[in-house]
Amino acid sequence: MEDFPDMYQGKDPEDIESFQGERRKIIQPTSLKDPKLEKLKSVLVNWINSTLKEEHIVVQSLEEDIFDGLILHHLLGRLAGVLLSVEEIAVTSAAQTRKLEVILEALNEKLGLQDSSLSRWSVKLIHNKDLLATLHLLVAMVRCFQPNLELPPNVRVEVVLLEVNRSGIKSEKEIEILTDERLVNYFRLCCCVQLQLHVLQRRDSVSDSTTDSLSSSDSEDPIEQLLKLEPHKINTVKRAIMHFVNKKMSTLGLQVTDMEKQFSDGVILLLLIGQLEGFFVPLYDFNITPVNTTEMLQNVTVALDLLNDTGLPTTNIEPQDIVSQDVTATLKVLYALFKKHKSG
Repeated sequence: MEDFPDMYQGKDPEDIESFQGERRKIIQPTSLKDPKLEKLKSVLVNWINSTLKEEHIVVQSLEEDIFDGLILHHLLGRLAGVLLSVEEIAVTSAAQTRKLEVILEALNEKLGLQDSSLSRWSVKLIHNKDLLATLHLLVAMVRCFQPNLELPPNVRVEVVLLEVNRSGIKSEKEIEILTDERLVNYFRLCCCVQLQLHVLQRRDSVSDSTTDSLSSSDSEDPIEQLLKLEPHKINTVKRAIMHFVNKKMSTLGLQVTDMEKQFSDGVILLLLIGQLEGFFVPLYDFNITPVNTTEMLQNVTVALDLLNDTGLPTTNIEPQDIVSQDVTATLKVLYALFKKHKSG
């Protein structure tokens, strides 16, 4: 047995013990700087963003944006026409794991993997933001669903195969192949039947999931519960709600990129309510270009009154909260709208 490799020096022992008794592959830090690997990551990011462009979903980091299942869920729907009854917003680790289990089961079936134990990815690895497993999965999806997409050829990385036990870590180095031209025909052969079905079954648009992760089994105030969690979990919810908002506002040529700031003057909030509820808010009822706090407060007050009239109580939210860009108040309003209209 060897001491911990350099990449694990100073790590929290609990992080290392999380996969004690398992064999795990870690990409060597030097390989992470390989231009071929960087090119592959860039191509995959661009492919995802191009595929999900109509859904206003933007991926910036494979490591940070894939782990919770949101992107994989939408890719599966867009590429394979598979609509799963899974949570749109998975907040907790347990909810994300449950969601990934359903998604990867469906993906493995479409990829022709009868035995999931033979795949180079798993629910645990994807959820743990394992870059190697994530790359293997995405490459397999490209080979299956879009085989004509040109991936950088012969991308290989040096990995350390780790086996952890109480006395330390046993490590071995080896070369892992991410893209190899010899595998292209194999993927095409495995997926040709599925691809024909995808063409026949694919719909013009993929509806939003009718289930959300902030279920009735959680706290009665899911946003308050959410904001007690880690920042990346808050961002997961924001990302899904922003996708919902932008999908609804696209017909008006509007896009939201800063949730708190852009809703603070009440204008986009009023337009969104009108879009969702199916009515036109007369321009004389609010200030279309508010120039001061008073006009912004007037707009938000009208918006909250409209929400109350449509059956969405906002008794715990003050107009000043929205105007002051309070994240809790803004999320409560948008989540209430999302929950009511997500399947529309």
